[in-house]
Amino acid sequence: MQMGTIVGDAVMNVKFLGGGFIGTIEEWFISKLNPGDVFIFAGRKLELYRVKNMEVLVRRADPGEKARHASWMGGRMTLSAQMSELLREELYAANGTNMSPELKSLAPMFKRQRKESIVPTAGEFLIETFKTREGFHAIFYPFEGRYVHEALASLMAYRISLLTPITFSLAYNDYGFELLSDKEIDMQQVLDNELFTPLHLHHDLQASLNATEMARRKFRDIAVIAGLVFTGYPGKVVKTKHLQSGSQLIFEVFRDYEPENLLFQQAYRETFEHQLEEGRLLMALERIKNQDIVWRQCEKPTPFSFPIITDRLREKLTSESLADRIKKMTASYMKGA
Repeated sequence: MQMGTIVGDAVMNVKFLGGGFIGTIEEWFISKLNPGDVFIFAGRKLELYRVKNMEVLVRRADPGEKARHASWMGGRMTLSAQMSELLREELYAANGTNMSPELKSLAPMFKRQRKESIVPTAGEFLIETFKTREGFHAIFYPFEGRYVHEALASLMAYRISLLTPITFSLAYNDYGFELLSDKEIDMQQVLDNELFTPLHLHHDLQASLNATEMARRKFRDIAVIAGLVFTGYPGKVVKTKHLQSGSQLIFEVFRDYEPENLLFQQAYRETFEHQLEEGRLLMALERIKNQDIVWRQCEKPTPFSFPIITDRLREKLTSESLADRIKKMTASYMKGA
């Protein structure tokens, strides 16, 4: 009855420690967080207390805390490695004379981008920093796709935090990622310490993300397909929380007594190869290492940074519509044109 099993994405209930139900969130997002991490969900800043089976227990966080934004996989298909490469080649062509009709239509945007910063060439990696009323922004442009940027943002935040005590709010899209803090990032220190090095990548990824919890939940899918846990009979399926509890017990037995077990190792391999795209991340860091890093200190947000900032605004609770807030940003931006 387990043959041909297709495992779907699970959702988890988010509850206050006191028992109040807030909503549901996808497991792939919450499994990356460590206890004490703050995220924005249902218009509130919540601190993760613990994850038990399929329940996420939280408490209210300080409104001033920097937080990451809850995200869902459903409406966000990331760029593939091939598509990312084509996008970069198209972008680099914007610096030449042989531009496609699509690039020519974007000429005013590129002109403004060059005025505020640069349009990077094939041998350049662009970093922009600027200050707004929200804090100090550092925006990086690898053009590698959303999932790679999500892992890269956590990796860079972790490595910078080893140099100096600092708290970040992370945002990312298919083009780049943003580290936002109330404290200015010493970017020269980042460049001097070669934080884009691919060395120790696996260890730093494990430290920056909750890799064990992610593997534990990936193992549930592996255990279902391998027949280690029973999903129930047609019309009487076993609840996900019971599957998680049973597979978690097997995971911990393998971890303590048989760490060389192939199914146990597969859970970690799938976590790093599929969920975090470690292979693509390594290739991206190798590419950045061979490029000239161009750091631009800008007066205000640039055209390239605008979509990333807008993505972060979507997740904030406000009485203004997103369109109204973007209009205000655009108006203040054009004043300095």
